[in-house]
Amino acid sequence: MASIRHLKQDINYVLGDIIDAAIIHQGAHPESDHKKSEEIIDDSIKTFDALIARVNDRSVENRASHLKQVRVDLQNEANQLADRINAL
Repeated sequence: MASIRHLKQDINYVLGDIIDAAIIHQGAHPESDHKKSEEIIDDSIKTFDALIARVNDRSVENRASHLKQVRVDLQNEANQLADRINAL
């Protein structure tokens, strides 16, 4: 498995790109209501905080499977957030 540092970087880059996409949408559509894109940004930040906390949790019994599950959860959350951006 890739290092923990790479997992943290992946979390940062993926969720950062989602936030960037929401901000770009706001700039491209200044006349529209930005509530939904702001909610996506807020949810991205909450997801980031939760995933980083899970990566830093050393009290789990099987760390390798725990980190694999964090990666799967990152993919699922990122797909859901991307779908919400695409629906704007």
